[in-house]
Amino acid sequence: MAPSLRASPKSLALFVVGLAFFTDMFLYYLLVPLLPIYARELHLGQMRVGLLFGSYAIALLAVTFPLGRLADRAGRRRPMLYGLLALGATTLLFAFSKNYWLLVLARGLQGAAGAATWIPGLALLADHFPAEQRGKAMGTAFACANLGVLMGPPISGYLTQGLGTSAPFILGVGLVALDAAGRAFLLEEIPASNSEILSPRVLARNPVILVFSGALALGSALWAVLESTLPLHFDAVLRFSPGQIGLCFAAAAATHTVTSPLMGHLSDRIGRKKVLMAGLSLSVFLIPLPVYFRHPALVVASMMALGSTASFIMSPSSPAVADAVEKTGSASFASAFSILNIAYAAGMMVGPLVGSALVQVLGIQVALLIVGLGFGSYILVARKVSA
Repeated sequence: MAPSLRASPKSLALFVVGLAFFTDMFLYYLLVPLLPIYARELHLGQMRVGLLFGSYAIALLAVTFPLGRLADRAGRRRPMLYGLLALGATTLLFAFSKNYWLLVLARGLQGAAGAATWIPGLALLADHFPAEQRGKAMGTAFACANLGVLMGPPISGYLTQGLGTSAPFILGVGLVALDAAGRAFLLEEIPASNSEILSPRVLARNPVILVFSGALALGSALWAVLESTLPLHFDAVLRFSPGQIGLCFAAAAATHTVTSPLMGHLSDRIGRKKVLMAGLSLSVFLIPLPVYFRHPALVVASMMALGSTASFIMSPSSPAVADAVEKTGSASFASAFSILNIAYAAGMMVGPLVGSALVQVLGIQVALLIVGLGFGSYILVARKVSA
């Protein structure tokens, strides 16, 4: 009898989730190099730029808990398919709209699509991979997302320079079609668990879930602060082109991409808490660095260091939450990841608003020093849990 060439359910789940995460982040980061252009053409101040970024998180917050409950009760596949509708709409809006409020709407739809991707996607990985493999599997999926971060800004920057601001999003339409094929034809639903479905309210009382959700909020806030402040700094002070701005963020994403699976695997071996504590310690010194350099090579090096720091903070968070749920005897992974999503969205929403306000009042150098100290203070919280 000939051996089957069909991939295992684990491999298919990781492939589909990785592709979905890549698509989500690729489309999200297409906007970053365009910020100076939109700011000039639409006469946007720093706070309106912050609102544009924050609208993603507002929509993500609105749909997170319903999606988590749906994914635990009806399966992971259905909400991932629903998310494709919002993903297609947001890509078309970005491609053809030049109105500020339509851009805000597009960013909001992108947030809803992100929730429908990340919550059931992470739950699928928790379903398929045991605790001793979970950090590596989730780190690999995060690496796919980071690859989208890596490719999105430079592709967007150079396509914009050559073909205009619609070109990156027209490319995005094709990527959405590929993602849709993966979710529709390769993703198989696993049988529903007979275990009790725990509500997010019950799960939120778990100290491990709370602490690592807070850590993920910090990680998302870090990227949101940098994305909403550094492009304008690079444009006004260093005179970087959109392509150069994209490459700076690509450097951070490249390091984040490489180190995410490594930090996930390391957390499988030595514990989630130790990896998180190392990242918080590094962040105190590394977050302010990019604005203290003028030479492009040093700016790129500092962005790469920040990419690695983000992996220390973010990679242990999802497997730590999945481990905590598993210890309760429940399979309510999607509901638990909805808490993570809320934390992630809160970081994305608060990050650009607080970061923009600090920059406006204190200047970007002092603002990032304060952000770094805030990250370091979370060590006092993280040290209290065992994970």
